[in-house]
Amino acid sequence: MVALAACGGKDDPPPEAASTLAVTLAPAQVQQVARSVVVSGPVSPYEEMQLGVEVSGLRVTSLNVDVGQSVRKGQVLLELDSRTLDSELAQAQASLKQAQASLSLAQVSYERGARLAETQLISASQLDELRAGRVQAEAQAATARAARDAAQLRRDFTRLRAPADGIVSKRLVQPGQVVAAGGELLRLIRDGRLEWRAELPEEQLARVAPGATVELPYQGQTVAGRIRAVSPGVDAQTRTGTVYADLPQPGPLKAGIYLEGRIVTGAGQALMVPSAAVVQRDGHAYVFTVDDAQVAHRRRVRTGQAIDGRTEIVEGLEDGERVVAQGAGFLDDGDKVRVVADAAEPAKAATP
Repeated sequence: MVALAACGGKDDPPPEAASTLAVTLAPAQVQQVARSVVVSGPVSPYEEMQLGVEVSGLRVTSLNVDVGQSVRKGQVLLELDSRTLDSELAQAQASLKQAQASLSLAQVSYERGARLAETQLISASQLDELRAGRVQAEAQAATARAARDAAQLRRDFTRLRAPADGIVSKRLVQPGQVVAAGGELLRLIRDGRLEWRAELPEEQLARVAPGATVELPYQGQTVAGRIRAVSPGVDAQTRTGTVYADLPQPGPLKAGIYLEGRIVTGAGQALMVPSAAVVQRDGHAYVFTVDDAQVAHRRRVRTGQAIDGRTEIVEGLEDGERVVAQGAGFLDDGDKVRVVADAAEPAKAATP
């Protein structure tokens, strides 16, 4: 047994050294970084129009569009059975012609009476009756014309036309269906224009201004938008406000997609450490420092944004302090460690 023990190598570490965890250290350094806010939100139509008809009790005879189809302003989207309204329009037109004929007769009678009154062949009271008859005929013609216009308008209501260019986003009607006035039949995304909306807490909302760029990763590519508007106030209960970002059109995004976006708010100085040095435990962020006796000490910190494998330390650490970069996830406060090498120093500026 003694001989076997004597064969041990001289370079073997002592038992307590073999049980310690080998770690590397990295310094916390102030760097120039692109400031940003990361938040999630839906892609929504900039303006979605709910379309319906203004007549009731008529049957859909023709449905000319479907979901996803692009339409032009004035295009007929659907048609209703117009036979009843065609009959009413024909009747109104006939009444107008009759009223116009009566007006022409009254006008001729008045003019003839006016010439006879000049030679005193009719009395002034008879001329007044002719004048009143002409005025009455004019009123009847105007009433008939208004009735004709109303009948024409009701007839026109049997054709639902696109109020603007856009894309049909929803269809709630089928051919043969009897519709009611005011009911939603189709939805139209005006000009096919989409936007991204996100709710931000008040401290982040104050950092975002119109014109800021937002980057939206989607299916291996990044869609760039621009903040169009920021809500002027916050909700009294949720303490959040809304930002609205214009999206490029046409683009790959579809209405209803929920995306995480990064809003670039400017550049500034930040104290950065490797992201591997930050450990999340009990809902808080920690880093580990090592003293001269090679003992690890856990320190609670407050983190900010993470960029390219490095995390901002907002509070709890000073510039130049060294933290455990590799092996932090296996440590507890007071553990004995063995520093094998310092991690490579980071670049002077973090790329956004």
